[in-house]
Amino acid sequence: MALVDTLEQGWYRGGPLPWWTRPLAALYGALGALRRGLYRIGLLRRVRLPVPVIVIGNLSVGGTGKTPLAIAVAEALRGHGLRPGVVSRGYGGSQREPLLLDETPEPAQVGDEPCLIRASGVAVAVGRDRPAAARLLLEAGCDVVIADDGLQHYRLDRDVEICVIDGLRRFGNGRLLPAGPLREPLARLQRVSFRVCNGQGAQPGEIEMRLSGDRAHALRGEEVQPLQAFGGRRVHAVAAIGHPERFFDSLRARGIEVIPHAFPDHHAFVAGDLSFGDDLPVLMTEKDAVKCRAFASPHWWRVPVRAELPESFFEQLLDRVETAATKTSKAVAAASR
Repeated sequence: MALVDTLEQGWYRGGPLPWWTRPLAALYGALGALRRGLYRIGLLRRVRLPVPVIVIGNLSVGGTGKTPLAIAVAEALRGHGLRPGVVSRGYGGSQREPLLLDETPEPAQVGDEPCLIRASGVAVAVGRDRPAAARLLLEAGCDVVIADDGLQHYRLDRDVEICVIDGLRRFGNGRLLPAGPLREPLARLQRVSFRVCNGQGAQPGEIEMRLSGDRAHALRGEEVQPLQAFGGRRVHAVAAIGHPERFFDSLRARGIEVIPHAFPDHHAFVAGDLSFGDDLPVLMTEKDAVKCRAFASPHWWRVPVRAELPESFFEQLLDRVETAATKTSKAVAAASR
């Protein structure tokens, strides 16, 4: 963790970076440009699905709020009579072959984020071969595919790209990995369909998104309490997400005295991780809760959040999906003649 902390200090706070990060960043950038060029000229082939494809991703490493946005997009599409499904690599899980998730997936097998999305009632397929996993969604009756964390996965062709930006950390020092937090150059932003800013600090041309959560749900049983019930109390706050401080700060903003416990993103929890030697309440993100239910204690709580965006965003997105669906159906009809 010492190296990770050093890099993040350099990326976001202007701290010194190891000398070797600059040449590695140059190499990383060159290889990325080569790969994108091979897709552009057709030497690497894209896979075109017979339905509209929406890709949600980011330019920087770490959490920016992609999964809550994917759930919100899926719910909006369902509200307009469509049948969306989400395809994910299943990061953190052991599953390699394409798999359509059932109603009770195992996080250790398919990853925590796919489990969280599946719990919202949306069809989810995982697999390292994302086009093959997406075809499982089509076989299940989905007519729109949402690719979660797929901005750099160029093999899957897409109709809409949504880049999610952390409103607080933005793009750090603006450099490529490992000299900075970027997976691709900032110029990539000019080619996406929508730029969504999670939190305050939206720039011109960006759509503001807020993550809202005001209730705590017991991991054991059905009890629900308003978050304000924990105001003025000490709690253990647990987060294994890309930016744990976002969760901790959201609790502090409600007057909760937080004892923070940050774990690496996608951490595979065991009971001993949360043995703090007292009976204080434990509050955790919903993404982490899916991995802790099997050994949960009565005083453990999950805090679900929902992504809130302007209705105009969903209207524009639906227009693009409908246009893509018409174009795709015409192409399929022409190919079958």
